Amino acid sequence: MTTARSTNGWTAAVRRRLGLGRLLPLGGAADGAWLVERAATAELRRAVADDRAVPGVSDAVLGALRISLADPEAAVVPAVPLPPSALPPGDLRIEAEFAAGAGEPLPVIAARLRSALFDCAVKQLGLRVTEVDLRATGLLNAGDVPPGPDGNSPEATGPNEGHAVSPVGAPALAAAAVPGVAYLTEALDGTVHIEPDRIRVELATAAGHRPLDVARAVRTAVTAAVRGAPAVAVLVTAVEVAERGGPLPPTASASATPAPSASPSGF
Repeated sequence: MTTARSTNGWTAAVRRRLGLGRLLPLGGAADGAWLVERAATAELRRAVADDRAVPGVSDAVLGALRISLADPEAAVVPAVPLPPSALPPGDLRIEAEFAAGAGEPLPVIAARLRSALFDCAVKQLGLRVTEVDLRATGLLNAGDVPPGPDGNSPEATGPNEGHAVSPVGAPALAAAAVPGVAYLTEALDGTVHIEPDRIRVELATAAGHRPLDVARAVRTAVTAAVRGAPAVAVLVTAVEVAERGGPLPPTASASATPAPSASPSGF
């Protein structure tokens, strides 16, 4: 018999899962890793609010923010089965609205904003972003607070949510022992989702560690800990890229990463 309590619990679980957004591919087809959209956009907003990486970028305030495949037809088949609601590996596009003061030309502010978004996505998170499409939605006066994606206030930029789960079983213990894993989570299908030929592990990354690098290490550790060499996928559901108020973490070299392009319709 279905009770009001069980129905409410199911509804809350669905809302919580939908609130995470889609799963964005980390790295390329061989990496078998994904990052929840909510965690990615939260880090991008923090990057824009922080002048340490790109001086002057905090003069812009983000509104709506979306990450999608730059060319869905060019997406490739991943090395592991695609998790539910996950985008296939491929180049990504960031689309963002912003408001800024009138102290500098909007193209100058947009260039800073594009640089901050691109560096955070590629160097700090490991997303393969190749395009950043910006649209100015207004000018700010002193003391103005621009509307956020819901038409009210901007999205919160506090620490990402993530419920820590104690590791149980060989795959979970192997994943939890990898440097850079802050804790295991169960935001989607449980901490470790096991099928006969595949395993999915959910986790949060610790401050100072690039999610893509952590995910790669976790895949290696879990594969070694389980017999039969199953396909291992890693879902990063929470990210703590930098200690608040501390130094920025080391970033991977971007020498082989193309500069982001702008849409002809934006800045």
